[in-house]
Parts: sequence; C-alpha cells; structure tokens
Amino acid sequence: MDPPPGPVGGPDIDWRRPWFAPWCERGEPMSQRVLSGTPLHQALNQEQGAPLRFAAADALPPGVAYEQHILQSGECPTRDNLHDFFNGVVWLGMPRAKARLNVLQAAQIAAHGVGAARGAVRDAGTLFDENGAVLCAPQPLWQALSARDWSRLFIDLRPLWRDARLLIVGHALLEKLVRPRKNLTAHVWNVSGSGGSMAEWDGWLAGELTAERLASKPFLPLPVLGVPGWWPGNDEISFYDDPLVFRPAGRQEPITTQPSAASPT
Repeated sequence: MDPPPGPVGGPDIDWRRPWFAPWCERGEPMSQRVLSGTPLHQALNQEQGAPLRFAAADALPPGVAYEQHILQSGECPTRDNLHDFFNGVVWLGMPRAKARLNVLQAAQIAAHGVGAARGAVRDAGTLFDENGAVLCAPQPLWQALSARDWSRLFIDLRPLWRDARLLIVGHALLEKLVRPRKNLTAHVWNVSGSGGSMAEWDGWLAGELTAERLASKPFLPLPVLGVPGWWPGNDEISFYDDPLVFRPAGRQEPITTQPSAASPT
C-alpha cells in the first residue's frame, strides 16, 4: 500500500532525476519557499502568471466536489503536502491542459453527480491527471509499447530512446517518484509531432482533451524506471525479467497512484 501523502518538507526531492528535471525551474524555488515556512498555497500564489488562485484546504465547502469548486470559484484548495505541491507545480507548468481537464471533470459531475463509479470520461481524466505522462518517441518505440513487447521496447530498440522525450504530468506519480520503486507505471499519451517545449505540449494536450478522446483511454501503460537512462539498474537485461512489472499484453496493470484526497472521489 502506498504511504499517505507526506509533508512538503519531508523527503528531499532530487531535482536532477530525469522525471523531476523538467519541473526543476518552477519546483525547486517553490520547495525552498515552503521549507522556509511559507504555506504552500501562498508560495504558489507568489508565482507570476499563476493560472488560478491557490487557497488553504479548508476553502473547499462541505458537500461541494473539488473539481466543481475549482471551476466555479477559480481557486484550488491546497494542503501542505507533497501531493498537492506537485499538483500546484503542474498547474503552473501546464495551465491549459489542467484547466481543460478540470472543465471536463466538472461537467461530468454536473451531469451525473458523484457516485460510487466515476464513469468512463471522469475515470480516464482522473487517471491521467494523477498518473499521466506525455511521450514523444520514434514510431518503432510506440509500436513496441502498444504491443507490450518490453524486450523490443527496452532492449532491441534501446538506441532509439536517445530521440525520445518523456514528461511526467501526473502529480500523484511525481509524488511517488520521490521514493522511486520499480513498479511505478505512467499512462502515456503520444505527442509525436506536437513540438518539444512544455508550453507546446500543454497547448497540444488542451486541444486533444475531449470527452470522446478520454472515453477511449488513448494512453498506454509504461513502467517508467524501465526507460533507458532513468534508472541505473535497467542497464542489466535481467531488470526486465519481472512479469509483475513488465506485464504481457492482456494483463491488467496495477494502479500505483490514488486520487487526490482533496477530492471526495
């Protein structure tokens, strides 16, 4: 079982890790502010061009869904922990995609209410929001990933990973990667041909995020520590001889992240 979200000032964040490096410019100064005693929501609001207001967690009224409150009020209730720290950092770095996800999730709640089951659109939106990534990679890598052909993906085609870029956008997954473990799995969206900067990917995702696209779950599972250069142990071929992590096609992948506790869902 995953540990509960820890305080922002808990374990050190190694911003040199490949999954944190794209977020370092925004995230590292933010973490220093919080470690110096600034409440997280205030530290986030100090960022120039913040796409919405961040508020203390008790700003969420009782009985109001988290996503609906964000859409209606323009403020994001935020707890002082790592989970919400990374949520805020992603909001700052990919504001259009996050806003679009919020609109879609709030629309589903308005239409169907909050029940035991989220429904296909909201379920996929939550999965990507918490656990998502975007990958720009040569087509042979995508073909191997689609087939769950892990040996071809990570061993035979290993040199092609030099031409690939993977960006973790799921804030729960970023939180879990503070303490990396082999089974952490991202759900990746193919952004080939959409540009290379975070701003370009943000705009591309915002345009792709529709109810119809989410209902089709257009992303694929990828054990992120298998990516060449992302973990020292995967230099050995035996690293991939683990069917509990590198699962063949047709076997359900484990969900290694949980929805934000700020949301009743």
